[in-house]
Amino acid sequence: MTINELREKRNQAWNAAKAFVETKRDKDGLLSDEDAATYAQMEKKVQDYGTEIERMEAMAAMEAQLSKPTSAPITEKPLNGKSAEDKKPKSFLATDSYRSGMLNALRTNFRQISNVLQEGIDANGGYLVPDEYDSRLIQVLNEENVMRSLGTAVTTSGEHKINIAATKPAAAWIEEGGALTFGDATFDQIILDAHKLHVAVKVTEELLYDNAFNLENYILEQFGKALANAEEDAFINGNGTGQPLGILAETGGAQVGVTTKSSGKVTADEIIDLVYSLKRPYRKNAVFLANDACVAELRKLKDSTGQYLWQPSLQAGEPDRVLGYKVYTSAYFPVPAPGKAAVAFGDFSYYNIGDRGSRSIAELKELFAGNGMVGFVAKERVDGKLVLPEAVKLLKMASA
Repeated sequence: MTINELREKRNQAWNAAKAFVETKRDKDGLLSDEDAATYAQMEKKVQDYGTEIERMEAMAAMEAQLSKPTSAPITEKPLNGKSAEDKKPKSFLATDSYRSGMLNALRTNFRQISNVLQEGIDANGGYLVPDEYDSRLIQVLNEENVMRSLGTAVTTSGEHKINIAATKPAAAWIEEGGALTFGDATFDQIILDAHKLHVAVKVTEELLYDNAFNLENYILEQFGKALANAEEDAFINGNGTGQPLGILAETGGAQVGVTTKSSGKVTADEIIDLVYSLKRPYRKNAVFLANDACVAELRKLKDSTGQYLWQPSLQAGEPDRVLGYKVYTSAYFPVPAPGKAAVAFGDFSYYNIGDRGSRSIAELKELFAGNGMVGFVAKERVDGKLVLPEAVKLLKMASA
């Protein structure tokens, strides 16, 4: 029997074991002693398949090693023990040897760590995520995090300073031969720091050892979604203490453009007033951002002629529009309440997101050893600020 056939049988046995458990649980979600014993036998069979697969893989590797020639002519300059691709002038973390070494370390519970990983070890025993992994994690964050898709992300290696003109020169008419008037040019500065965000998950040892599961995608997706949710919440509601400063912050956040007359209702006229409370240069790329509960109310608004303000999208993947502007939703934007912001409208590209360096992943092999599981923790350092508060305007509900 071939290795692939054994793998297929192992997958079939594992699927059968899972199906057996799901069909045998009682109303409390438990198995009887007899069913538990049966499942234990099915689980052992899966493990036996795994052992046999490892044995055959080891035999195949030994056979390949023994079939190699005992010597070979040298046709190029020696590389001092490094492969040719490692000598190329590119990032060490992007090399195939680092990626394969990282994945092998994960699958073997970090019992097999090649020397190529040594360059990626941090002070706490973690391993820098290879460039390919980090790029894919960024993709997950962008897809899950609406603020990352609307804002401007920059990668920083240290404290990132953004200079902003605080005053603008004004032209003035003068008489012929009259004295010139001079204004002072002043500048403000926004500093993007680095706040630490982490997420931890537990993975069963069976999942680590079973090649049939796409281990790296599973871990990256779970990490990416958790990080994206925490980021989006902070980019909207963060207070700037130990976390990014959100667009709804009282100081440094977006400016209030319109306050509703009613504490529990938004009118069509107030939405129109919100749009024109934003300066014309910002309206070119402006969008709406609100909670789903508020968007439901926006869909019902009509103008003076009885026409709905809401304009459904005619193209797949494109958001719907209100008054010609795209509408985005976030579960982390507050539900409309008296005295609180109900809708944000503006050019969110002025919300700057600073990613400090690469994300890292570390394993916690001792903490859950008694449960047959291994923990993994991902960490990143990120900050975010609205560099021009006037670029985003808020529709605020009247106080009760």
